[in-house]
Amino acid sequence: MYTEMIVVIGTAITFFSICSSILIVRHVKKKISEMSDVLEDVKNGNGNRRILSETHELTAPLAYELNDIILSYESRLSACRQTEETNRQLMTSLSHDVRTPLTTLIGYLDAAHKGIVTGKERDDYIETARRKAYDLKEYIDVLFDWFRLGSNEFYLNIVTIDLTELTRNILIDWIPIFEDARIDFKIDIPEQPFRVKLDPDGYMRILNNLIQNVISHSHADKIEITLSDQGGNIKILLADNGVGIDKEDLKHIFERLYKCDKGRSEKGSGLGLSIAHQLTAKMNGTITAESVLGKGTVFTLLFPKQIEKEQELQ
Repeated sequence: MYTEMIVVIGTAITFFSICSSILIVRHVKKKISEMSDVLEDVKNGNGNRRILSETHELTAPLAYELNDIILSYESRLSACRQTEETNRQLMTSLSHDVRTPLTTLIGYLDAAHKGIVTGKERDDYIETARRKAYDLKEYIDVLFDWFRLGSNEFYLNIVTIDLTELTRNILIDWIPIFEDARIDFKIDIPEQPFRVKLDPDGYMRILNNLIQNVISHSHADKIEITLSDQGGNIKILLADNGVGIDKEDLKHIFERLYKCDKGRSEKGSGLGLSIAHQLTAKMNGTITAESVLGKGTVFTLLFPKQIEKEQELQ
């Protein structure tokens, strides 16, 4: 009797184990089938699909891992799409911003070379061609900076420098340009040294891009550049009295290839402010812009100030 009871109990346990195993296998097969459907959807371009699973389920670790893979895949795909769109815009910009001035340049040089124009008019044609050539060089320099920033080969030479002296040296080269463009300028740089950690060439490119933006687009006849100590930061302020930037455009001015249309010149690559923004961020700084239509624009740069060791010890 006892032996028969053990056999019955054993048989029942075995039966229930088999039934449980069958149920588990069916559930796992169902989940795997759902995973297969989700992956097929993702393969067809629907990266928003996710695999649903309770934490206690056998397939939960696999589901979570696949969801992470799908999320990573969608992020990379989105980045690729954005890169493709940026490259498309860049090619459109290149076809206009390089081909148009190059065609004009060739036209002026051909006219001078073939004797179509002579005397002072010929000299004027050659001068115009020279300016067009410099515009092209400037555009290519900006493109080179943009490509470098987007590559893995871009490195900054971060050193501790005196920002007052560096800024002064950069602005010296702009004074004759301001005078030639008939732009009144006010430069306020204190004698006191301000120590910051940044890449000197990168900072020069930032400041040059901001100033060039004022000259090329703002239609300003006054520009003010100041350097000041703002507690833990050094502030560089660049203000003009130009046409200003529309509120909607202001939200996008640091985006690649973005160009403001209202009241602003078509000249430019649409990359200068984007490069300035990227370089500033890479040097742990910030750049902001405020503008009022008809009154002007103010760009503000902030870089963390370096505290001298002597001050730290006090």
